[in-house]
This record gives sequence, structure tokens and C-alpha cells, in this order.
Amino acid sequence: MPTLDHLFANNRRWAADMESREPGFFAQLAAQQKPQYLWIGCSDSRVPANEIVGLRSGELFVHRNVANLVIHTDLNCLSVLQYAVDVLRVGHVIVCGHYHCGGLEAALSAKSHGLIDNWLGHIRDLYEQHEAALSAIADPVQRNRRFCELNIAHQVRNVCRTTVVQDARRRGQTVRVHGWVYDIRDGLLHDLAID
Repeated sequence: MPTLDHLFANNRRWAADMESREPGFFAQLAAQQKPQYLWIGCSDSRVPANEIVGLRSGELFVHRNVANLVIHTDLNCLSVLQYAVDVLRVGHVIVCGHYHCGGLEAALSAKSHGLIDNWLGHIRDLYEQHEAALSAIADPVQRNRRFCELNIAHQVRNVCRTTVVQDARRRGQTVRVHGWVYDIRDGLLHDLAID
């Protein structure tokens, strides 16, 4: 059976490097978690949340799933949102999708992908709502980019409609919800100005 010893070796090197660059780093990290931001992003391994916004461990609370969906029956996502807002008291929720998202592309393909097709059904429903406008975009790359942006806007609305965010606002707690998109081709984030 193959082992993953190289990953443990990588981890030991990383931990030693962190501690040598910043003595006490792990002791400080273990002492508390006080992030100001919750990141709801895609599971795609090419989108490393902390790295692309230049934040360290402990500064960004992260939830990831295929195509960065916020579904009102997804207790995993809602539990993360509730913990971030009610316990950690984050002030910003960032929904960040990315161009060239495999989840979006899979949802729009005619092929069966197995169990994930149930998850991707939410994306197919969203595409049907915007099909006329999207079909009017001749360039398939631009059409996919626009659909990615529409998905992010939809997920931002879903976050705002949750009981978690609604209850926080009723209590007078400030929670801003932002929609961003990451472009894998150049590594840059873009604010979609939907907050």
C-alpha cells in the first residue's frame, strides 16, 4: 500500500520554517481564533483562499464546496456560517467563485457525473433562469464567465436570506456579504460590487 510519508515530511519542513521565521507562531495561533472574514469558496485546489488574499492562518475562516454554493438545506454550510457570525463574530462574508470552474462546466454538460449531479442540479436550475440572456452571448468563454458571475450573485443573495444573517441584522450586528470572482489565469480577484 502506498504511503504519504512525503506529505508528513513536507509538513515537518513547513512547521519548522514557520517557527524559525516567527518564533512562537504556533503558540500564538493556538491561543485564539479571531478571524474577521468568512470565505465561502469553491473546493477547487487551484484557489487557495488564505494565499490569494495574503492572510495568515487564523485570519480567514473558510468553507469550501463544489461551485461555492449556499443552499438553504446544506447544514454543513449553514453551520459554518452560524459559527462564523454568531460565535466568531465575523464582519464580512465573502462568496468567491472562480472563472473556469469545473463544477459549473460539469453542470452544463450533457454527461452524467454520478452522485454530484444532485448537487449540480442547483446550478442547472440557475442556468435555466438566465438561459435567454446567457444564450445571447456568442463567445462561449464569455458566456461561462458571465454564468460564473451570476452564480456568485445568486449565492450572495442566498447568504443574505439565511436565518443566520437575518437574525444577526435584527440584533444590530453588522455582517457585510461580498461577491468576488478569482481569475485563475492571472491570479487576480475582482469585486463584483454585489454586497
